[in-house]
Amino acid sequence: MLLPWELLILLSLKVCLAERNPRHGPVFSQEPSDSIFPLRFEDNKVFINCKAKGNPAPYYKWKVDGREIDMDLNYNLVEGNLLINNPHATHHGGVYQCIATNTFGTILSREAKVQFAYLQNFSRKPRNTVSVREGQAVVLLCGPPPHNGEIKYSWVFNGRPSFLLQDTRRFVSQRTGNLYIAKVEASDVGNYTCVVRNMMTNATVYSSPTPVELQYEPKIEVQFPERLHVTKGSSVKLECFALGNPVPAITWRRTDGNPLPGKMKINHSNGVLEIPYFRPEDAGAYECVAENSRGKNIAKGQLIFQSMITLKDAHMAIEANLQWECRASGKPKPVYRWLKNGEPLVLEDRILLEGGRLAISRINLLDSGMYQCLAENEHGAIYASAELKVVASAPDFSKSLVKKSMLIQRGGEVIMECRPHASPRASISWRRGGEFLKDSRRRTIMEDGTLRITNISKSDGGRYTCVARNPFGTSSSTGTLVVKEPTKITVPPLSVDATVGQSIVLPCEVSRDSSLDPTFKWFFNGKLIDFNKQDHIEMIGGESAGDLMVRNIQLKHSGKYVCMVHTVVDSVSAAADLIVRGPPGAPEGLMVGEITDSSAQLSWGSGPDNHSPVTTYSIQARTPFSIGWQAVRTVPDSVPGQMFHATVIDLNPWVDYEFRVVASNNVGVGEPSMQSKQIRTKAAVPEVAPGNVSGGGGSRGELVIQWEPIPEELQNGEEFGYIVAFRSLGTTTWKQTVLPSPDASRYTFRNDSIPPLSQFEVKVGVYNNEGEGPSSHVVVVYSAEEEPSIAPSRVLARTLSASEIEVYWEPIPQTASSGKIIGYEVLCWEEGVQESDAEMVKVTDTVALLSGLMGSTLYLISVRAQNSAGAGPSSPAVNVTTKKPPPSQPPGNIEWNLTNSKIFLKWEHVKAMGNESEVTGYKVSVVSEIAESLKTRKQMQFLVPASTEHHRGTPASTEHHRGTPASTEHHRGTPASTEHHRGTPASTVHHSETPASTEHHRGTPASTEHHSEAPASTERHRVTPASTERHRATPASTECHKATPASTEHHRASQLPQSATWGPRQPPLSATWGPRQPPLSATGVQPLH
Repeated sequence: MLLPWELLILLSLKVCLAERNPRHGPVFSQEPSDSIFPLRFEDNKVFINCKAKGNPAPYYKWKVDGREIDMDLNYNLVEGNLLINNPHATHHGGVYQCIATNTFGTILSREAKVQFAYLQNFSRKPRNTVSVREGQAVVLLCGPPPHNGEIKYSWVFNGRPSFLLQDTRRFVSQRTGNLYIAKVEASDVGNYTCVVRNMMTNATVYSSPTPVELQYEPKIEVQFPERLHVTKGSSVKLECFALGNPVPAITWRRTDGNPLPGKMKINHSNGVLEIPYFRPEDAGAYECVAENSRGKNIAKGQLIFQSMITLKDAHMAIEANLQWECRASGKPKPVYRWLKNGEPLVLEDRILLEGGRLAISRINLLDSGMYQCLAENEHGAIYASAELKVVASAPDFSKSLVKKSMLIQRGGEVIMECRPHASPRASISWRRGGEFLKDSRRRTIMEDGTLRITNISKSDGGRYTCVARNPFGTSSSTGTLVVKEPTKITVPPLSVDATVGQSIVLPCEVSRDSSLDPTFKWFFNGKLIDFNKQDHIEMIGGESAGDLMVRNIQLKHSGKYVCMVHTVVDSVSAAADLIVRGPPGAPEGLMVGEITDSSAQLSWGSGPDNHSPVTTYSIQARTPFSIGWQAVRTVPDSVPGQMFHATVIDLNPWVDYEFRVVASNNVGVGEPSMQSKQIRTKAAVPEVAPGNVSGGGGSRGELVIQWEPIPEELQNGEEFGYIVAFRSLGTTTWKQTVLPSPDASRYTFRNDSIPPLSQFEVKVGVYNNEGEGPSSHVVVVYSAEEEPSIAPSRVLARTLSASEIEVYWEPIPQTASSGKIIGYEVLCWEEGVQESDAEMVKVTDTVALLSGLMGSTLYLISVRAQNSAGAGPSSPAVNVTTKKPPPSQPPGNIEWNLTNSKIFLKWEHVKAMGNESEVTGYKVSVVSEIAESLKTRKQMQFLVPASTEHHRGTPASTEHHRGTPASTEHHRGTPASTEHHRGTPASTVHHSETPASTEHHRGTPASTEHHSEAPASTERHRVTPASTERHRATPASTECHKATPASTEHHRASQLPQSATWGPRQPPLSATWGPRQPPLSATGVQPLH
């Protein structure tokens, strides 16, 4: 314990110390500042400084982006500083603030933006080539990747280790990283790579190279002349070549749009176009087009056809005058020279040269020779050659005799030519007999020596001789003139009017010289009629008639018909017009005018009336809902033939229509016009209410309302729907609902409080976007009934076989609570299976047959009633077990023999397995067909299945035997499955039939297993219980059908027959093939081939 004086000293010391270090609130001595920190992968830590003074000493907290930082593995406080471990650029970047606090209060530092320097990689996608012309400027874009912090840009050229130097031509922007080249030189071609370096992290990334290449548009250096004259038949070559980068592609074309000549040739470089065998059609303007990605250039030229001059050889008589024309085209205009036999032509008074024309008068033998015309200009010269032959000879008729015989009609005109070869030209005279002829009114000797006789009579007939003379001799030639009577058309065709479908005859009868045979030809509208190609036209008549018959006339037969008659002497003709009246042609120019919701105005022009005026027009319409074209009502109701407009009325609103117009006249109804463009009538309020409103049914608590939906063509507009209204019978308030579907035809109202079979008044209305339409008549509809409330009673089930069970039950009474029973559901499931997994069969009766079941199996069966509301409760399940399955083994060791007309069969007895029912009998049956006759030595096949009380077993394997000749007579027996026997040994079964039974067994199908005996055969058979079978086996795949009575077979195994015989008058259970024997039908017999 301190003494009083000691306490006093301590208090004094404490006051002294407090005065030297006073208490105060926090004051920052160091605050955080904006910073960028590099991200490192080793020892990556970041300090953000913060320090404050205070008494007492302050403690610190930090905020980032306005929220307080919780210290964890990433954040730590070191005194006041914030340590960030393993910072992440995204998670730890932000605005930081330091908070200092002591007992005097709290202060906030200034905000500091903290960032982290990083640099991502460039995309590896290749960069596009930059094309530039030499001398132009170019900018190469760097496109830096995402980054933060100061970065530096550089460029590398062609992968060199050093950076591209900047100079007056090249500049690298440190703001964008782009490289600028002020003027591109050839040495600048190459690959440029942008390099980006982060100055804080020293990370460096490289872009993909940017290729730079020099390109320029094509420049044509070699081209063809602007105008080029080309002579006929020569070959011309046009050259064109261009410089450029990329290498220009050269193409050729004609500027007039015509295709290049197909015979042209183009060399591998496309720089030479060759046109061989130049023709006039090859002349024109041609273009050479040089093109690359930088542009194109064109060179043009004109090819001018320069025709070859030609001269014709001249064979001329002495003293004649010669003239040759030599003409050539060219630019400049050509000049002409003439050569004779290769030497310049010597001019004389008789010889005249004028331009390209050569004229020689009074030629003589010395003028004969080869002449050439030479046309030339600065482009070249062309030649034309011809031979001149000067001939001196006496008159000669060897190549031009006077026609020996000339036939001419009386009253006609004849010209007799006389053209002998003579040089100089001969003088001509004519004589008849020995008398020389002189010119007269009817006879004239023309300047060229031709004799012309007009208005010939019979007396002009006879021999005529032409006499020719010149200085070198005289010659003559004789011909005979024969005069015939002229041909005349005595009954010409007459113009006629006809109606389509009629038949007419156009007559054409002639009188002629009896020695001449006429030929008849008919022309229609100037064209010869080919009767082999005509279905309606034929020519009839005798030797002097060529009448034309036109059957079943059509409009196309209207026109001018000409009958032309030819003989060897003359020709005559007569014409007639056939006018065909038919139904009018199609009206033209159909137009649709004003359109309303129920009408449309139409106008049209008239078509051809086919020679019968149009009396009326009718209008037809077609819609997507109509079957073909239908007649429509118009105003006026009947459109007269002089009116070309009408208004169609009674159209349905909002329906697409097409129209056409049909004209009629007194002949008939014409072809319709082309259909109009499709139009749509305007919308309107619906006018038709739904029909056949009814309802009922459904599930409990439902009111089902049904109606016939309104067809689309009667909905009158868009947004068509139905308004369904209903109310309980006797109430006044309607409930209604809107169904916006135009296809709706049913509405179900659900409310569990609706009593079953309650009466409701119901109506259905319509609407569209134009408004509401009418509603149907009010009808009374019943709500749904409820499901049956009771289950069927007295359900009984019995097994029929290994696969069939028959089920019976009492129907439930028809009461108001159960409603109208429409059927029953029978449920069947095996023991151990849940009822929910049961198989179900629906029937309408009170009995059902369940088939396809497994043998020796316990089944549970339940029944429930069904009405329109659903199924009622199930009856208590009853148990029933199916019978054992039939024998699985077939009879073995089948043996049979033929003796005369008998067949005897034997087989081994079948022993049932432990789970199979006992064998009670056998069936012998034909495999697939009724054997109408068994031929001698024909191989047959038999199957013998074993039978139990309710089943037929597996058919036995068969043995094959050939019959003997004694078995060649055959009859069809009774079906094998209907054989009956009595008192036969266990190993043999016999059967005998009389002819009377044949009539009742013939034609029984071979595959029949269930048979009913005809009365005649019943009287002739005695049946033991062991052989009787009365039921039809049910296939395993059948699900449900009515059962047949159970089998009454009661054989023991020891009594079973193991053989059968077919033959006449044998014991029961035998059958015979042979003459006059009862026919046999058996399943299991098939001829073997």
